Order: sequence, then structure tokens, then C-alpha cells
Amino acid sequence: MTVRIVTDSACDLTEEETVALDIDVVPLSIRFGEVEYIDRKELSVPDFYEEMSTNEHLPQTAAPSPGSFEEIFKKRLDAGAESVVCINLSSGVSATMQSAQAGAQGSGGDVRVVDSSSVSCGQGTIVLAAAKAAKDGASASEITSLVDDLSSRTKVYGALDTLENLKKGGRVGNAQALLGSVLSIKPLIDISSGVVEEAGRQRTRKKALGWLVETVKEQHGNLESLSVGHAMAPDIDAFVEELHSVTDLSEVRVDVIGPVVASHGGPGLVAVSFVLKK
Repeated sequence: MTVRIVTDSACDLTEEETVALDIDVVPLSIRFGEVEYIDRKELSVPDFYEEMSTNEHLPQTAAPSPGSFEEIFKKRLDAGAESVVCINLSSGVSATMQSAQAGAQGSGGDVRVVDSSSVSCGQGTIVLAAAKAAKDGASASEITSLVDDLSSRTKVYGALDTLENLKKGGRVGNAQALLGSVLSIKPLIDISSGVVEEAGRQRTRKKALGWLVETVKEQHGNLESLSVGHAMAPDIDAFVEELHSVTDLSEVRVDVIGPVVASHGGPGLVAVSFVLKK
């Protein structure tokens, strides 16, 4: 394999998934007040959720430094990779891609930095597809074209249990209207375009999760893949069971949403991502 795949920790892939396909993950940083941690290295996913439930400060995130990317790029190039393709979370919600581009300039080799225009389970699906293509011998140009194609067909929707994290984190995008609501609502968001858009609102969590199921059901027969991400949602098993009942896909990938996205989406967030058929 002469093309190596790099991504960032907003992809929410498990260690088993990244190890199996030799994917390098550059971590973002998570901050509670004045205390900062490196995602997954200094703060595990379970420890993050424990900290978020007890800390008086809402978590905030910071992009990796360009040097963090450059180090990984050089390591792969020095080890014999002809090219590196780095697939990052949407540039519409983070400066991470800018750091990757700066790191690529200092790498001294062929490094392609690509915007997934997605986050979490959507980004992860795209990264997995790219890594499998690299393993099968695809060129860097073929992989970047694959990522662009998948990005255009990948949809990501989320049901929030709270607006506090999104409001404090400043990643509300075009969903500003949600912040002005004084109702007890469960906001629905659409991140398919790479920024946070309002997709609607429901009065109860059950109805919000039902909306996600209906959104998937509407695409019955038109789905290439389906994945679910959740921020330690206690009702996730029942939700996934419902999804299985409305799709003919044999496999639905389910991963826990890590600190980067959960810092902004808050506890209880449930997200679905699917790739539409061409």
C-alpha cells in the first residue's frame, strides 16, 4: 500500500477500526475551564463523559497544531508511502483542516488534504472507505475523488438532548433560531452540508428519535450504508432496533461519539449518517 490515510479524532472510529486499516488519527484537544487534554491520549472516551457530567465547565475543543499533522505526514512518507491523503472534519465547523494544510506544506512530500464536509459517523464512514480503497491499491487521486463523491452523497442528522453545549461552543452555524426558543424542545440538526443547520424540533425525545427513524425510512432502498453515533445515549439499543426495522441493510455501524463532537452536541446526542446510492 503506497497511499496512507490520515484523519482527525472527530471521525469517532474505534481503535479496532483504525488499527485494522492502518489509519493514523491526529487528536484534537478538549478543555474544561483551564484544564486541557489531548483527545483519546490524555482523556479516554469514558473519562470524558464522566468529566462532562461532573465538571462545572462545559467542554470546548481546539484544533491540532500544524506540527501534529506534519509529524504524522513525515513519518508515513519516510516509511515509504508515495502519498498521504488526510481526510478532516468539516472546515465549516473547525479549523482542523487549515492545520492539516499547513502541516502538509511542511511535509516535503505528496500530501493531499481533503474536506470530508462531515463529522463523527459521517466522517468515519468516508475515512473507512478511503482506507479500504488504499489497501486495495487505489492511487491518491482516485482516493481523493472517492472522498469528494462520498461527501456529496453523505447525510448526517442529529437529535440533541440539550442546546447548552452547542450554544456555548459557538458551532451553531445556521441553526441560530433554535437558540431563541424558550420552549422545552428537542432540537434536530442537519450537518450534511458541513455546517450546522436546523432540521426541525420536537417536544419530546421519543418524537425526536422517531423523526430520525422516519428520515432513514424515507430513503428505504436508496441507502448504500448507514451508521449511528451516540453520546452515551441510554436508549440507543431500542433506537438501532427501530432502524433495522425500516431498512433492508444487513449492517448498521454503531459507534460512541467521542469528545470532539460530544463537546458541542452534549450528552444524549444521537446521530444517523447514511450514504445515498448514486
